[in-house]
Amino acid sequence: MGDAATRQRFSGFMFLMVRRNARPGESPKPLVMRATRLVLILLLTVLSTAVAGSAEPLFIPIDLGTLGGNASANAVNDSGRVVGVVGGAAFRAFSWTPADGMIDLGNHGCGGDSEATAVNASGQIVGSVTTCDASEHAFSWTPTGGMIDPGTLGGRAATPFAVNDSGQVVGWSNPTGDFRFHAFSWTPAGGMVDLGTLGGSDSFALAVNAGGQIVGGVSGTRNRAFSWTQAEGMIDLGTLGGTTADFSIAVAVNDSGEVVGSSSLNRAQHAISWTRADGMIDLGTLGGPHSEATAVNANGQIAGSSNVDDDQFKTHAFSWTPAGGMIDLGVLGDTFDSSEAVAVNDRGQVVGVSSRAGFWRAFSWTPAGRMVELPALGGTGTTAAVAVNASGQVVGSSFTTDGNLRPVLWQPIANLGCNATLAGCNLRGDNLAGAYLNGANLSGSNLRGANLTRSTLTGANLAGANMQGTNLTNANLAGANLAGANVRDVIWSHTICPDGTNSDANGGTCKGHLR
Repeated sequence: MGDAATRQRFSGFMFLMVRRNARPGESPKPLVMRATRLVLILLLTVLSTAVAGSAEPLFIPIDLGTLGGNASANAVNDSGRVVGVVGGAAFRAFSWTPADGMIDLGNHGCGGDSEATAVNASGQIVGSVTTCDASEHAFSWTPTGGMIDPGTLGGRAATPFAVNDSGQVVGWSNPTGDFRFHAFSWTPAGGMVDLGTLGGSDSFALAVNAGGQIVGGVSGTRNRAFSWTQAEGMIDLGTLGGTTADFSIAVAVNDSGEVVGSSSLNRAQHAISWTRADGMIDLGTLGGPHSEATAVNANGQIAGSSNVDDDQFKTHAFSWTPAGGMIDLGVLGDTFDSSEAVAVNDRGQVVGVSSRAGFWRAFSWTPAGRMVELPALGGTGTTAAVAVNASGQVVGSSFTTDGNLRPVLWQPIANLGCNATLAGCNLRGDNLAGAYLNGANLSGSNLRGANLTRSTLTGANLAGANMQGTNLTNANLAGANLAGANVRDVIWSHTICPDGTNSDANGGTCKGHLR
């Protein structure tokens, strides 16, 4: 995610450049192990300054915790299962649910790296894992079956990028005796299938829809976007420029078969949409030379980024529809700032990042609410949004007050039955473990039986709140106002009380220390 000037474009294959200087017997890997792992590494290099947040945010940031190191989220399904990676001596794939919290998905027993990159509706998770011979293989994990190795196309490595709701996994793998990369499709019944290369040297499968249509790119003598189906095999989607020197890449496909990505045109790069009926169409730009599409929803709404003037390193996020064309989503900061869209759900909610005050900030955009900043964990530091589900939950990464990077789920307060404020809201029994609610106005709210373990309620206004039976284990209430609050049967355990003392030192309670 870093500064726009650090982004590299090569035939449209962002983050998929391959180093060819592997040692003998070593399989080459992408120059960047994983786009999402790059996000984690680059975010850790950013030093941030405090930024004042909105007094009434429309999202609650939930700290998903860690398995012992810095961590980031990569994907979320519509049930709210989040997957990602935790750093440390070794990278570890994780899954998180509200019921189970964060769990380590393990590895192949060799202590190597693993990372979860995608999850489908049933909770099947795919990612990469280092094997006992130091190769990098794909894995598929299910709650009932655990982690299995889908194998390779005969070579040493395989990397998955996506999985559909039928359990079909797509990505790239080395063929037998070859350091090249070929796109693959894997199913439990059919195993791993080589999708071919259109005569080129390499191919990469990046997305798959519910019907099994796979899209991606091939490279070699021609760099082309492709679509693959069981019936048609791999077909070349062409380019906007139409010459052998032009390139294209497909990065997403919806269930209607609409493919999006980018293509070269007159030494520029433009966002594209492709359908069987219309072929490839140019989505245009916001006024600059380059644009690229990154996501498409079921309604054909496309999200991406475009230059707005001749500055090739200044981009704005866009939303495109057949009726409205390309619209500029703006930025969180000033006129010199940039933004990029990474995902869109079927409600038309677009998420991504925007620079503000010199740092990247996660955003959510809707036609009604426009662009809003998603609060950081701790109110400070760079944040990044990477995915959004059907209910509007956004996942990504944020720094905490102690400078650590954590995976975060931004929960829309509307999902909790609240409108524009948490004050007076009925949150009875809700699971808000890990919520960052510093300075939040929860006055008069009903928190009876709510789970607020690990939550940050520093300086929060809880006056008159019903907190009977609320679980405040490991919560921080320093400076909070609990005047008139009902604290009967509250679970106090290692809780920082409003006066700054610890409940454990107060006989297991904060009563008498509520200021």
